[in-house]
Amino acid sequence: MTLVKALAHLTWTLNQSHARRMGERAPDGAGPDAWRNWARTESARPRRVARPRDVAALAAEVAAATASGTRLRAVGAGHSFSGAAVTDGVHVHLDALDRVERVVPRPDGTTHVTVGAGIRLHALNRELAARGLAMRNLGDIDRQSVAGAISTGTHGTGARLGGLPTQVVGLRVVTAAGDVVEASPDHEPELFELARLGLGTAGVLAAVTLEVVPAFRLLAREEPMPLPAVLEGLDDLVDGHDHFEFFWFPHTASTLTKRNDVAQDEHLPLPRWRRALDDELLSNVAFGAAQEVAARTARWTPHLNRFQGASLPPRTYTAASHDVLVSRRRVRFREAEYAVPRESVRDVVAELASWFRATRAHVPFPLEVRFAAADDVWLSTAHGRETAYVAVQQYHRLPHGRYFEAARRIVAEVGGRPHWGKMHDLTHADLAPLYPRLADANRVRGRVDPTGTFRNPYVDRVLGLPG
Repeated sequence: MTLVKALAHLTWTLNQSHARRMGERAPDGAGPDAWRNWARTESARPRRVARPRDVAALAAEVAAATASGTRLRAVGAGHSFSGAAVTDGVHVHLDALDRVERVVPRPDGTTHVTVGAGIRLHALNRELAARGLAMRNLGDIDRQSVAGAISTGTHGTGARLGGLPTQVVGLRVVTAAGDVVEASPDHEPELFELARLGLGTAGVLAAVTLEVVPAFRLLAREEPMPLPAVLEGLDDLVDGHDHFEFFWFPHTASTLTKRNDVAQDEHLPLPRWRRALDDELLSNVAFGAAQEVAARTARWTPHLNRFQGASLPPRTYTAASHDVLVSRRRVRFREAEYAVPRESVRDVVAELASWFRATRAHVPFPLEVRFAAADDVWLSTAHGRETAYVAVQQYHRLPHGRYFEAARRIVAEVGGRPHWGKMHDLTHADLAPLYPRLADANRVRGRVDPTGTFRNPYVDRVLGLPG
């Protein structure tokens, strides 16, 4: 078997394994309707699981739950690390609501595309590409449903670009009463604001209208750089590229930088064998093996991180935007992520570096730093300020508590806002000072869900009570 065929076979095997792990997977010893998220940080044993085939069936499910006083939560791919989807009531899966409903070109060159809220991002990317269209920006994972991704504030990187909710221009929402409401900035604007990023508390999303752009290719440049050089030239790196991010390997001064810009005339396709080598064999198989070694022998972690920082060779290539922005992640991990003012990110990284030196904590996973423009979405982590995102990650078989707590303390000094879909222990009392529109969000929740159909313990902890 040739190397290419062997890597292709390995890729297929990993994909099948990954697909089986995604979404609903019962905890050990649980019944057939039990659910557990991808990261294995949350689980649920709902009273009932519903899989409505259309909007009418969805509305009937919601109305019935409200009438009986039963809590209801929508669930997508299960890729949130938080308890956003957990319920002991009704779990609603939106997988059947996955059609492209409408494609409307606009005079400004953009296009409004309405899709079922259950469509997965990777399927949406394919549908858009087939029509010569693309999302402006994407996160680095495409397994989520559109509804789940926007409801938790999924984002990518780019100093002039916002997260996924900023690309939403319309929503079809099933409210607690079972009413189907079309919401937009011009019609039911407050419902629109809560529904486009509100942890599913406005209602169940049935369809989403996105503002997309003509398909484009990116020129991707990935290369290692010393951490001091990255931090010294950070503003030029962030402002000088359409998308910039870096991964820092703790216990080292090594980073992997990613600079992506809209391609002009460049045509540098990545050979299939190179993609399989870099993205599967090195970034998943070898990376996963390193995590296992670290889990068994902690003292090797600094050596493994130095090896990992040097193992991915530089590369420059062009590809469709979604092929560049999205990464294939097969290694299971836990994650906490915080949005900090962009001007504070150097201090945050420096404080984390000091903590590693002082504690010698064993963290074989890289720390990820990304960037976003300020926006006006009520509950956006980038609301009102240019933002840097600092994501701390740990292999799922290694302890994460001390590390995540240290990160929380460090970002708290600069007003860090936790990602709604990641792990954290902050409460409404902690978050209310950080979100000037949180009281408005709760006021709208009280109006559209007076019986608390869409509440759950996580929502109550982070948003507080509606009204």
